[in-house]
Amino acid sequence: MPSTSRRLASAPRSVIMQPTTLCQPMDCTYCYLPFRKSNHLMAREVAEAVAKAVNGWAAEQPGFEVVWHGGEPLAAGREYLATLMATFVGVKHSVQTNAALLDDAWCQFFIEHEMHIGVSIDGPEDMNTHRVTRAGHPGFRVIMRGIERLRRHGIPFSAIAVVSDPDPADAPRLYEFFAEQGVTTLGVNVEEEEGVNHNATHTAPARATDFWAALTDAWRANPVIRVREVQRVLNFASAVIGGQNLVPSPASAPWDPMPTVAYDGGVVMLSPELAGFTDKRFGDFTTGNVLHTNLDVLVAQAEERTPWISEFWSGVDACRSTCPTFAFCGGAHAANRYFEHEGRMDGTRTRYCTTSKIALLEGVTRHVREHRP
Repeated sequence: MPSTSRRLASAPRSVIMQPTTLCQPMDCTYCYLPFRKSNHLMAREVAEAVAKAVNGWAAEQPGFEVVWHGGEPLAAGREYLATLMATFVGVKHSVQTNAALLDDAWCQFFIEHEMHIGVSIDGPEDMNTHRVTRAGHPGFRVIMRGIERLRRHGIPFSAIAVVSDPDPADAPRLYEFFAEQGVTTLGVNVEEEEGVNHNATHTAPARATDFWAALTDAWRANPVIRVREVQRVLNFASAVIGGQNLVPSPASAPWDPMPTVAYDGGVVMLSPELAGFTDKRFGDFTTGNVLHTNLDVLVAQAEERTPWISEFWSGVDACRSTCPTFAFCGGAHAANRYFEHEGRMDGTRTRYCTTSKIALLEGVTRHVREHRP
């Protein structure tokens, strides 16, 4: 059992890799990324350095995942991405894409490399007004062409939808759209105020609760796909019924460090959304750089090397002692704390907590109460 002085697990379950900062051809209005219009490519030396640690972890953890996330990873090109991927052994590769650059050659690439594909699209066409191209044109039809190619090649894919206005009236259409596309899993993110996105709508808690209840209703009426958020609540409820200790001490429940490796080799723990930002107190939020220090060392020494993490733990402890839904939420995410609390990591409740954790739990619970036999 880890000591109370260490809260991060000694090894992650996955690593997020940024092959390029460029997002092409999309320029979504809610994007939090600071360098999405610049084409900074990850050097092969960075991938090789990461692989030294990852290949060892993968040998101990079957199914260890390397997630390629940008920018738009496909903007790096097939040959270049293949070069970066070639350094890894025994891992499962995943990519999160806007699908706009996806063609038959990319589909063949995904099949050859047995990759898991996640597509970012926000539902039916009228729900995608924030997903526009650099030229300012709607991106929906371009994304759908990519989805059609995936379906034509028989490639399973999940989806992540950003909901700027969680209107309960839209929840049934949102769900049915993804059910019709045949996605394996749907993740729903209520738009967050973080990074360079300062325009997120402040949703009333009751409206968010109604949205999650309506989405659960739609899923129950046609449970053909997995809804990530609904499943989290159902798993939590199952644990409650099973008598598990759902408010563990810091020592008994190590956090996945979830390292994100930026194009230049800088490593940010816990919160990918902090990559690329700097702060007068915390610097660039990185724990170190894989070109100078092995990734396994950075993970093992993260709490000693990273000034903001101790302040973040203070916020988590404050949530544990004051929030009635902490057992489900586990504490606000680092980026949400930082961007919503004026650069502090030790604040407690955030709007993200309210709309995507508390309202989610209340909405799914309401559905269960109303449909109990």
